[in-house]
Amino acid sequence: MRENHHDDADRTWCLSEVDIFCDLSEPEMAAIAEAAPMRTYTAGEILYSPPQPSEVLFILKRGRIRIFRVSAEGRALTTAIINPGTIFGEMVLLGQRMYGNYAEALDDVTVCVMSRDDVHRLLLSDPRIAARITAILGRRLGDLEQRLSDTVFKSVAQRVACTLITLIPAQAPSRTLRPLASHPQVTLTHEQVAALAGASRETVTKVLRELADRGLLRLGRGRITVLDPDRLRDESG
Repeated sequence: MRENHHDDADRTWCLSEVDIFCDLSEPEMAAIAEAAPMRTYTAGEILYSPPQPSEVLFILKRGRIRIFRVSAEGRALTTAIINPGTIFGEMVLLGQRMYGNYAEALDDVTVCVMSRDDVHRLLLSDPRIAARITAILGRRLGDLEQRLSDTVFKSVAQRVACTLITLIPAQAPSRTLRPLASHPQVTLTHEQVAALAGASRETVTKVLRELADRGLLRLGRGRITVLDPDRLRDESG
């Protein structure tokens, strides 16, 4: 992890386009940016862990975060995938708890970090931001219930397809590419997909190859190209 010390423009950049701050004025944004230092983590780094708890709020600007817990048997269960423009972390003030979960960077990520006092002073005191935070946490609870249900009732193949479909929006190309490269890509290894789907790497690799043989995917080193999102969505159940 690296803590970045930048000028006001860089600090404000970390918060720009974050959903909960969408209509704040420049002075309001500057005040929040001043209280939320920007940090970067590399893919695979742990941002939060139960053995080293801290009551902080992470504001995710760039990259994706995996929230997971580990069972007594050592099995990891992914409880959420956090995409840019939202928040996560341990913050009792917001009714948001990590409950023994870990937070891992799936990519190189940039976050801004706020303390309990600053969250109370700058976020909860603003009705606009407080209402948006409540909505985000409500959606996340619904996503968690769906993910736990999928783990129980869906096959590995369905969970793999659902994981890839979930990640497509954050991976859509932002510029015109060659025709064969215009399909959305998910930049994950087979092992990472297995962790997200709650299955063994060997089983997930077999599922991915079967989907590729049927023309739904194209597999590459560290990336999966989705050739037919509609059919893949059907496979997700």
